[in-house]
Amino acid sequence: MIVWPGVPYPLGAVFDGTGTNFAVFSASAKSVELCLFDEHGVEQRIELPESTGGVFHGYLPEVVAGQRYGFRVHGEYDPRRGLRADPTKLLLDPYARAIEGRVTWSEHVFSHPLHAGRQSADSAAYVPRSIVVNPYFVWGDDKRPRTSWHDTVIYEAHVRGLTMTHPDIPEKLRGTYAGLAHPAMLRHYAMLGVTAIELMPVHHFVHDHRLAQLGLRNYWGYNSIGYFAPHGQYSSVGDHGGQVAEFKAMVRGLHAAGIEVILDVVYNHTGEGDHNGPTLCFRGLDNAAYYRLAPDNERYIDYTGCGNSMNMRHPHVLQLIMDSLRYWVLEMHVDGFRFDLASALARELHEVDRLSAFFDLIQQDPVISQVKLIAEPWDVGEGGYQVGNFPPLWSEWNGQYRDTVRDFWRGAERKLGEFAYRFTGSSDLYASGGRSPHASINFVTCHDGFTLRDLVSYEEKHNQANGEQNRDGESHNRTWNCGVEGDTTDPAVLALRAKQTRNFLVTLFLSQGVPMLLAGDELGRTQRGNNNAYCQDGPLSWVDWVGRDLALGDFCRRLIRLRRRHPVFRRRRWFEGVQVHSSNLSDIGWFKPDGGPMSEHDWQVAFARALGVFLNGDALPAAGLRGERVQDDSFYLFFNAGSAPVSYVIPSELGEPEWQLLIDTDVGFVEKRTRWASGVTMDIDPHSLRLYRRSYAAAGALPG
Repeated sequence: MIVWPGVPYPLGAVFDGTGTNFAVFSASAKSVELCLFDEHGVEQRIELPESTGGVFHGYLPEVVAGQRYGFRVHGEYDPRRGLRADPTKLLLDPYARAIEGRVTWSEHVFSHPLHAGRQSADSAAYVPRSIVVNPYFVWGDDKRPRTSWHDTVIYEAHVRGLTMTHPDIPEKLRGTYAGLAHPAMLRHYAMLGVTAIELMPVHHFVHDHRLAQLGLRNYWGYNSIGYFAPHGQYSSVGDHGGQVAEFKAMVRGLHAAGIEVILDVVYNHTGEGDHNGPTLCFRGLDNAAYYRLAPDNERYIDYTGCGNSMNMRHPHVLQLIMDSLRYWVLEMHVDGFRFDLASALARELHEVDRLSAFFDLIQQDPVISQVKLIAEPWDVGEGGYQVGNFPPLWSEWNGQYRDTVRDFWRGAERKLGEFAYRFTGSSDLYASGGRSPHASINFVTCHDGFTLRDLVSYEEKHNQANGEQNRDGESHNRTWNCGVEGDTTDPAVLALRAKQTRNFLVTLFLSQGVPMLLAGDELGRTQRGNNNAYCQDGPLSWVDWVGRDLALGDFCRRLIRLRRRHPVFRRRRWFEGVQVHSSNLSDIGWFKPDGGPMSEHDWQVAFARALGVFLNGDALPAAGLRGERVQDDSFYLFFNAGSAPVSYVIPSELGEPEWQLLIDTDVGFVEKRTRWASGVTMDIDPHSLRLYRRSYAAAGALPG
């Protein structure tokens, strides 16, 4: 096999149409062998001839796209010094564009002996292969939707689980990238009105050893091992490189339908686990460079709860992450990223550093800084909960929004003030840092926890199927089962659950900020009370398209359309509580059930669970795209999260024009016209929300 010196960058295996350049980083290696495999698994080893700045490289003019390969690293093996080079272990390329196969769990994949006196054995027959990929793809006239943040509605979905039961998708395409962009799914996204799909991890990942022993799988995929490779299991054409073209075709199809693609990325740890884990890639290449080592150098610092933490202090780790992000934007055309356990990425020494090198690199990068960036603003380490503390470029999953909205609708005490902050965009968390309402990604449910249906049906987790005696998963879920745990045929309980579901959805889609809907919640999906279905790759986790709740889906569709039509629900600037334009009313008003304005004391009343809010459509400070004044209808919402009916008085400040009752969560959308009279009392049922609209054409009837 002919080998030329090649070049040290770009890293990975780069096919140029005639041959392939291989380059891999390892500052601790003495030599690196490139291992080529034919279709029968026969291995040919070739030592990479050059080393430049810790990068071993070589160009092979006879190697073309489709070639299976891996690396073997020769060097010191001394875990007490953080050194774990082991040439008996075939290693994945950290920059592999595609990965074929999966780990077959055997003692061969571990560098340390599992039995006394046993020597390390060759792992090649038990681990995946990297694949040389043809980078050429016809994108045609693909254009990024570039949806503005204030117009964005996110749909969090799992590639496999979203389509596995869809009857209109061919069986071969279910659970695949192609299935995600099938016309049947494109029709659903359009009907629903979402603008972006946030995909749970699609970087190639490992199914954990412990789960394999239990007959389970890492369904969620938060166990990455390849940061450039789309997970092969999600490809309808197999994993011998075809998954790359299929992923690109999926993005192209979604873009054509106006849907952005956001990836949930896991750069905080890898699938190699703790010091007792397998040697698959980074551990064998340069353990001390890629991982945060404990003071004894043998174990890992773990801010993630997954056994290891990536070493964000090392320039080659930062380079790996930045190269990966740019690859997915430039080559795969994705539109943004949600960073799992993002606080772990900000740890340079111990504390979470808002000005860490990682954020500096993101801020100045001309590619990555221009896409949507979302942080999961916590990790499991000390001081890791950082909601509200990320830099201005970032939006965040707002865990405080989730907790407060759940608490409010289950009738918890002393929640009115906090609920008001969450409903109006969480200015207490984001405004002081120069951020806008879109910094808050609002959600009531996500992949981690109960589905929306289960949120109103269970107060206890039911995770027995996970094999951990129900010890896993969050125990404090802030839920209310409406009187019965789990399934019931009681019509009163079912009606209350349906109403609570509507309460959550109306609150979510009419709050300031960016709403995120968990896929399947619009269809009434249940996980039977399992709030940690990370290992459940089956009907328990898949979206049920056959038994879907069509009425609930229509309610979600109308809610999202209502939000899209009215800019008062998706403001680009914060409420100021002052009069704007010619109106005598401020941009927002809060009212007690007796019609009087809320006082400082009223916000602190422990038992208070009802309030009204007026949103002034004539007071939108942000201009339109061409500088025009933006004017909208005005809305009045009345919330009653208590267990008793509330008689509320029409606030005198709102005058007496004609209003339209749009939503009563007792029944859903009603669109009933009514003429208000100041001081008139109206009744609202327990656990209910009402939304009224006044056309801006009637604004002349307001005082002043």
